[in-house]
Amino acid sequence: MKHKMLVVVLALALILPAAAVQAQGDGVTLQFWHTYNETSPENEMLVTTLIPMFEEAHPGIKVESVPFPYGEFRQTLLTSLAGGEGPDLARLDIIWSPEFAALGVLEPLDEIMPDFEELAAAVFPGPLSTNVYDGHTYGLPLDTNTRVFMWNKTLYERAGLEGPPATIDELKAQCEPIKALGDDIYLFSDGGTYGWAVLPWIWSFGGDITDPEITRASGYLNSEATVAAYEFLAEMVNSGCFSPSFLGGGMDTGQGYFNDIFASMLDGPWMFPIAEAQYPDFEIQAALMPAGPGGSISVVGGENIAVFKGSRDTEAALEFLRFTQSDEYQLKMSEVGQLTVKPALLEDEYFQNHPYYGVFLEQLQTARARTPHPTWTQMEEILSDAGQLILRGEASAQEALDAAAEEIDSLLAEGL
Repeated sequence: MKHKMLVVVLALALILPAAAVQAQGDGVTLQFWHTYNETSPENEMLVTTLIPMFEEAHPGIKVESVPFPYGEFRQTLLTSLAGGEGPDLARLDIIWSPEFAALGVLEPLDEIMPDFEELAAAVFPGPLSTNVYDGHTYGLPLDTNTRVFMWNKTLYERAGLEGPPATIDELKAQCEPIKALGDDIYLFSDGGTYGWAVLPWIWSFGGDITDPEITRASGYLNSEATVAAYEFLAEMVNSGCFSPSFLGGGMDTGQGYFNDIFASMLDGPWMFPIAEAQYPDFEIQAALMPAGPGGSISVVGGENIAVFKGSRDTEAALEFLRFTQSDEYQLKMSEVGQLTVKPALLEDEYFQNHPYYGVFLEQLQTARARTPHPTWTQMEEILSDAGQLILRGEASAQEALDAAAEEIDSLLAEGL
């Protein structure tokens, strides 16, 4: 692993200086790569409102929006950069920022932006921290979010349930009434055993992936609390309480929720604009993650924006980055489910009177970020594979997590 990463870094080091010839002056067209779905409200806001707003204020700069499917984006970036191509700016999942910073392909904003400290002081410290690697800051937060417990009022009422569970034990008790509605109705669903799906359960059970210093997984990933979280998930899936979608494939979680098949799910604020556009008669109900021994803890999501070395015009790219940090940009994207990263804006009338952001802001008080380490992608593969073994009954939770902890220990020992 270390050798492969070194090869990539050396290849990029050779390519980037040649690509760093900037197109100074008027007439530059920047490429902004991102993972907004082309038909989503977020993409429409970006393309039809925000980019035109920026271009009107900056006549010499054009911005080309380049969307990619999320599942392909990271590898596409790595491949493009290794081939001497790539974006001027990109919207990166917060968990990818340390990895790309370690590869040496991102501009250190704290070194090249005279107004960096001012911009950094205006955003939430937690999301900002995901841009830090080896003492420098390589991006700024673009949006933040978390997952909350969304429950289907129609199914709950049909099952005679009064409302959402406050605890994991209460959630478990809701299985029998929901299953009484039919074998094809499930209490809860999610799409796999990747980190975004399982971390809220691990943390709420009191478990973890590594020690706080991110030096080892042994004693944490295979701890009694983490094992208990996986045993709970396996029990719920195998009993038919939770959807088999946890094993991969099957019905899309959101589709099942909106069509009265899944009684609950964990999801983010973007689901509300989706419901408004596609299911106008459906009213989403939202509550905090059911609490376990470790509390009610969900996962922090969101994206950062970074400028890449070799940009066609670094100064122009920095201007667009500054625009994404403006009140206007942040408020407009909040209208389509992209929660602002600027705490000062929470005093704005828009947020004070908002119909659903309150529960997300409350959940963010305890939500945690995925392990901020350059090897997270490899760690997550190990985590996901272990989860599949456990939920399929091919290994006990203790056996699978002991082996996974040993793999992650080796990965962390190798470094980059």
